[in-house]
Amino acid sequence: MIHSKIPVAQSIVHLCLSKGIDTVIISPGSRNAPLTIEFTKHPQIKAYSIVDERCAAFVGLGIAQQTGRPVALVCTSGSALLNYYPAISEAFYSDIPLVAISADRPIERIDIGDGQTIRQKNVFENHILYSANLYSELVPTDDVTDAKVAQKIKESQRHNNQEINKALNVAIEQSGPVHINVPFYEPLYEMTERVIDTPIEIAPQVVDKELSNSELASYAQDWNKATRKLVIIGVQDPETMSPELLDLLGNDPSVVVFTETTSNVAHPNFFTRIDNIIGSLDDAGFKDLQPEILLTFGGMVVSKKVKAFLRNYQPIQHWHVDAKKAYDTYFCLNRHFEVSASLFLEKLQAVTVPKESTYQEDWLRIRAKRDRLHSEYIAQMSWCDFKAFDHILEVIPDNSVLQLGNSSTVRYAQLFDVNKTLEVYCNRGTSGIDGSTSTAIGSAMASKKLTTLITGELSFFYDSNALWNQYIPNDFKIIVINNSGGGIFRILPNKDKNTDNFDEFFETTHHLEASKLCEMYNFKYLKATNEEECALAKNELYAYSSQPTLLEIFTPRKINDEVLLDYFKFIK
Repeated sequence: MIHSKIPVAQSIVHLCLSKGIDTVIISPGSRNAPLTIEFTKHPQIKAYSIVDERCAAFVGLGIAQQTGRPVALVCTSGSALLNYYPAISEAFYSDIPLVAISADRPIERIDIGDGQTIRQKNVFENHILYSANLYSELVPTDDVTDAKVAQKIKESQRHNNQEINKALNVAIEQSGPVHINVPFYEPLYEMTERVIDTPIEIAPQVVDKELSNSELASYAQDWNKATRKLVIIGVQDPETMSPELLDLLGNDPSVVVFTETTSNVAHPNFFTRIDNIIGSLDDAGFKDLQPEILLTFGGMVVSKKVKAFLRNYQPIQHWHVDAKKAYDTYFCLNRHFEVSASLFLEKLQAVTVPKESTYQEDWLRIRAKRDRLHSEYIAQMSWCDFKAFDHILEVIPDNSVLQLGNSSTVRYAQLFDVNKTLEVYCNRGTSGIDGSTSTAIGSAMASKKLTTLITGELSFFYDSNALWNQYIPNDFKIIVINNSGGGIFRILPNKDKNTDNFDEFFETTHHLEASKLCEMYNFKYLKATNEEECALAKNELYAYSSQPTLLEIFTPRKINDEVLLDYFKFIK
């Protein structure tokens, strides 16, 4: 087997494989040649070549999202590394394991005027779990006759191997991004058949935390006394909670459970459309819904309305359950249970005493009324974004993966009772529009299920280099909602939204369409400009194709905000 002649490159690949990290996204460059050689020559490594480092990092994010295992990213020195930052920050807040491995110049070459050289040490320090800054390695120990130099090289290798182990272990143990910065001396392209360095392997320590009965006892007493308990489930992976444990919450008359499309849970008594329920409540309605206990699971919550509600009508107690972290989203967090959702509910189930209450029944009655009004409103609305979502969400095949773009896309999806057999994902860690397409493509590359991305056109065009990827599966589908600008800004309160300044600098109006991109990247292109065309195109979208397919749906730019705002008035 062929290896790079530089020991640290061998060590990195060896240690990655020893910890189950067998997928790498490589962006081309010269300084990272030792890493590229070592990764691509190894038969156990799945290596992908993606030119744009920002896209590469989000593709890696999508793969790690699906597999649950760290994905390695490899880039050259200089600004290439900075293009990883959006995906690194998303991984940091979404608890997705990524290993960014950057080539660098030796430390004495920094800030002396060498090209493609920046200060790479700790460059992600505000959004990284660990930064390993390795030493430069001159030559293999066996080729050195001077004892002092040989000792220095051994010390360098020992430091490097310890740092590589630590970084990889942190990515696994804490499920998040780490950075390994590797300075290389030239020559960079020399190869050998000899294994120069076999590093010591330090195994990661993944220990599940426990929750004792005594620790839960006082909280269980409060739970059993309360007649109004609100549970909110944010972003979480499918099958995080078993149906039996969901029944504990859904069948309790004193519990109301709010979920979102990205919660990936289902129960007939859960409230799947938060904004549909609270979007038009008055003060009396908010007081009726105000809980005594708020129990939250999962990650970020999309709904701004529920955040505003609970910040203004706070519970007596807020408990969050997550093995890693707890955000004080509603400004009243008083207990973080650092265990898995399943363990917490299993423990709670053992001590729960049913409490008589009309809390759930009252709000289920309101839900039924709102659902009826929702259907009535959609039936009479004209062609718009809202109507387009009603069409496309109903045709996504069962048991497939749905990736949602950010901004208005994920918010429209929250207003529908999305097919419960779908696995739904969205980059809600930082909620940026910049990598949705790349993430969805990475997800499709890793998942054995058909994957559909629904996205707005600004997000799609922003990330159009995502299509510069030779690994996209033929059954991958993209639905682009093109309303000729950033339509969400028309929904936000703005008295100047019909001015030239607003059009150019907030909404960023345009006349772009995706057909030429599809032609360049070998996507099948479908187009719909009204309801009748959408009805035809949405069925053709899922017909067999020997190439990925994109459906672009055009909607009128200036009525979407009016339709959405009137929706909340109507269901009231």
